[in-house]
Amino acid sequence: MTSGRQQKRFGECALLIRDTVSPAESRSANYIGLEHIGEGSLSLISHGVASDVTSAKSRFKRGDILFGKLRPYFRKVLRAPFDGVCSTDIWVVRPRDGIDPGYLFYWMASEEFVDTATQGSDGTKMPRAQWDYVSKFTTLVPPLPEQRAIAHIVGALDDKIELNRRMNETLEAMARALFKSWFIDFDPVHAKAEGRDPGLPADIAALFPDSFEDSVLGKIPKGWSCGPLGDYFRLGIGGAWGEDEFSEQASMRVQCLRGIDCHDLAEGWIPDCPTRWLSAKQVADRTLTEGTILIEGSGSFCGRSVLWDSCYNNIIPKPVSYSNFCKRLDPLCTASQAIVCWLQMRRAYRAGELQAFRTGTAFPNFDVHGALANQLVVAPTQPIADSFAGFFRASRRTDLMGQSSTLTTLRDTLLPKLLSGEVRVKDVRRFEEASS
Repeated sequence: MTSGRQQKRFGECALLIRDTVSPAESRSANYIGLEHIGEGSLSLISHGVASDVTSAKSRFKRGDILFGKLRPYFRKVLRAPFDGVCSTDIWVVRPRDGIDPGYLFYWMASEEFVDTATQGSDGTKMPRAQWDYVSKFTTLVPPLPEQRAIAHIVGALDDKIELNRRMNETLEAMARALFKSWFIDFDPVHAKAEGRDPGLPADIAALFPDSFEDSVLGKIPKGWSCGPLGDYFRLGIGGAWGEDEFSEQASMRVQCLRGIDCHDLAEGWIPDCPTRWLSAKQVADRTLTEGTILIEGSGSFCGRSVLWDSCYNNIIPKPVSYSNFCKRLDPLCTASQAIVCWLQMRRAYRAGELQAFRTGTAFPNFDVHGALANQLVVAPTQPIADSFAGFFRASRRTDLMGQSSTLTTLRDTLLPKLLSGEVRVKDVRRFEEASS
């Protein structure tokens, strides 16, 4: 015992909930799969409906801890924000008496616990953590008041990270609404054609024409262009996964974007990019430039994409490369026009219009060479593209993402010190009063 801490096995502190339900019992329930939990972000990216999945599922309640046991090194850990069902590759865990739920969550989210779960995994290609193994993991557990204080401190950092993400989400929603008005519905052009005020500042309204012309996509604003995506982008060099460790051939340490990281960046999440080793030529060939599109090229969600912006260099330390699970499109147009084209791609993906560009069933791939290159897009004149790009870049608020990146690093640095007792919480009673 040290300063009130007691040596305890994990199994004495946590209870595995084994409440399996059949597909017929849970068709309308909210569903969480491994793909819905952020890797290392301790957050929910999205969720589905149980009827989308035909296999058996595990039932959970709001506040339960969900831990991805398949490939546990991905650190997919979450406190359930609602009642629902989840994949059976996710543990549903609740605290035993004397253990604070928040403390248990951060204990399971700690790198020490994740490493332990990984070490005890069974299987090679599809390793799964074993409950019997992690149950024997021992640590010094602080008294309940200190547990609550630890959860409060680390939780405050996560709350701020989530607030930043929601602010980014709101700002991007505003950008999407403006994009739809200008480039899908052509509202300012319709207004001017009908003699109405387009409701824009005079200098911006003056950029829009007051008539339409024919195109392969129907009527588009006069002076704008329309054509296949291949007219505006060319297929770039493929990715490289590199090596685990330094060698004479792979001597440059890089942050390597994977397919899921493209999606996370586009959605305002800060990806936990793995570190890889590449040759200097591999890195030089794969330098990301303004307006480059990276597409998640393989897997269940292939087709999701991000448009590279130089401001991401403040979030992901340079040099940055990308894996061979990404497809790359390099702009033949300006960076501003690339933004408009990319947003049309994202809109088509969300509407399910890019499903036809997938090949394969067991492990789908995205056909960039053929079908996608023929996807029709509309490009505005340069002044209008520049005007929208200015608003879009401001709406991305990468300063908030950068702040969240710093907070995430602070959380992950502070957490093991608090759990081990290396850093102690002063005035625990104050935290008890704040939470009561």
